[in-house]
Amino acid sequence: MPTKSGNNKGIVAEMRRDKALREKSYREQALKLFPWVCGLCGREFAGKKLKELTVHHRDMNHDNNPADGSNWELLCIYCHENVHARGLAAEHGGTGREQEQQDVATQQPFAALAGLMGQKK
Repeated sequence: MPTKSGNNKGIVAEMRRDKALREKSYREQALKLFPWVCGLCGREFAGKKLKELTVHHRDMNHDNNPADGSNWELLCIYCHENVHARGLAAEHGGTGREQEQQDVATQQPFAALAGLMGQKK
């Protein structure tokens, strides 16, 4: 008689196999439908680098895989991670852009430059 944990290991392994098959299936479909370019940064992929191109589910539902690819976009691993990180930040009350907003310059060191350039010596 299998132990309870042994049974769970079998279920988890089966779920992982099913997930891997689904991912392989929709990734292959997406690669046939779309150009091998990241939808955000525009980097092109081919050869060994193609493995860095991932399928992003626009509605974040990995089980929503319409054959026309309307819920997918190809993103490089870096942009894909960024999109998901922003989504997690938004779930926790942030926008995911707090650091970008902090880095905006508030000084205008060349504000008077136009006036100075118009002056004659």
